[in-house]
Amino acid sequence: MSDSRARSATKALSWRLVATATTVGLVFLFTREVQLALAVGGVELVVKVLVFYLHERAWNTVPWGKAA
Repeated sequence: MSDSRARSATKALSWRLVATATTVGLVFLFTREVQLALAVGGVELVVKVLVFYLHERAWNTVPWGKAA
């Protein structure tokens, strides 16, 4: 069994939305600058969605730990 590419992409996006909201909140908490927090969150969202998707696809090729 393996995840489809669409499932991997959806998982990556849903996680990034949660994680990016956390990052935006933390940047705002430390700087009190809304624009900076949103800018950091925007860059992080794009970069880390791609990185997570590639990581997920790479792990999908590893048979270790998968049940038939």
